[in-house]
Amino acid sequence: MLHMLSLPLLALNFASAWAAPMCSLRSATATSSASTTSSTSGSAAGGTSTSPPSSGGNTTRNDDIVATTCWSKYTSVTYSFALTTPDVNTVSLNSDDEQLLPQFVEAAHNSNSKAMLTVGGWTGSQYFSSAVGSADNRTAFVNAVMGLVSTYNLDGLDFDWEYPNKQGLGCNIINAQDTPNFLSFLQELRTAAPNLTLSAAASIVPFAGPDGTPSTDVSEFAKVLDYVAIMNYDIWGSWSSSVGPNAPLNDTCAPSADQQGSAVSAVQAWTTAGFPANQLVLGVASYGHSFHVDQSAALASSSSPSSASSAQPAGTTPLAAYPAFDASQQPMGDSWDVSAPAGVDQCGNPSPGGPSGIFNFGGMIAQGILDQNGTAVPGMGFLFDECSQTPFVYVPQNQTMISYDDPQSFAAKGKFINEAGLRGFAMWEAAGDYQDILLDAISNAIGIEEVGC
Repeated sequence: MLHMLSLPLLALNFASAWAAPMCSLRSATATSSASTTSSTSGSAAGGTSTSPPSSGGNTTRNDDIVATTCWSKYTSVTYSFALTTPDVNTVSLNSDDEQLLPQFVEAAHNSNSKAMLTVGGWTGSQYFSSAVGSADNRTAFVNAVMGLVSTYNLDGLDFDWEYPNKQGLGCNIINAQDTPNFLSFLQELRTAAPNLTLSAAASIVPFAGPDGTPSTDVSEFAKVLDYVAIMNYDIWGSWSSSVGPNAPLNDTCAPSADQQGSAVSAVQAWTTAGFPANQLVLGVASYGHSFHVDQSAALASSSSPSSASSAQPAGTTPLAAYPAFDASQQPMGDSWDVSAPAGVDQCGNPSPGGPSGIFNFGGMIAQGILDQNGTAVPGMGFLFDECSQTPFVYVPQNQTMISYDDPQSFAAKGKFINEAGLRGFAMWEAAGDYQDILLDAISNAIGIEEVGC
């Protein structure tokens, strides 16, 4: 489940030797609206970027900075999102995005990075099905996206359809033939643009086939896409039955009830369905989900289930694994989070509003939950789960537990990328990092040449 912002995404370069200054895009007017802001995320490669939570899941920002990062560390950067519309001839951009996208492309090119645009996302996939649903519509949709490529001098397009033949937002058009129609569209687009970088952001299982189950053969997609970025985040969140890892590296070692998906199982699913490992990019998250957990349930006891590491940060208290939480008390996230008013959602359904509860890694440092190195500070509860290879931190003052990623978990994912022979990684989102701590951790684990800024 993804809840995405309008963000630019970044992708890492394995052999970069140049440097560039920090780049910052600012909207013409300060705004906290998600529809008018952007941010960054990255992938290594190699890798290239795609939209992940999603995810990274914040819904707004409290300042007007859209993207600030060392772009020279990325092979490509992706701006999100352009949205599908009822008119197959039109792919929509916000007015602020129309102003920011040219700046974004220029900044990317100045850093020798590819500039890409993501189409879709959690709120932008409503009309994908109809856009690719017939031969005439596919041709019109190809022309529409190629118009954006020409207008904005883009180097590539990323398609984040959430999801073919599977409901996402709640009111998306879906069709049993979505996946074969998507393939036909991509084949036509590849013919029209043989040198354009084309990618797709995808779930932890292959695109759904006509019967609604994951496709058993997606090998033809590998002939038209440069890569697929697996969105391995938002695996657990406020919709879950207990606290769990946002972006687990592995879950095959967890109790069966806690096996909700992971990088290990996702790569296995995609490669078994015929997609080459060297065209898979692992989506990694610079953010985490928060939960209200009573202190009696949060802290570990002799009877608490745990797969904790022996490395406990000084002054922290061990935590229980997978505790129950109170969904009626969603904690406020970091400074990018806001409490949305109750109202009606995009599908016309009542929405209770409230905060997203998202904490970016940098936001956790800013709030003093983690120190400047990304380590839980004394007084906090802490668990590093050996199975999922992800950390959890607990703030006893407000009974908030956060499932997130840190340098250790990013390094573990970098090692997995090497061992599994993947193309690289895509971070959702680069602006959620702090002084490139996460970026450098995963890059160093992969063996990417370090670049200065």
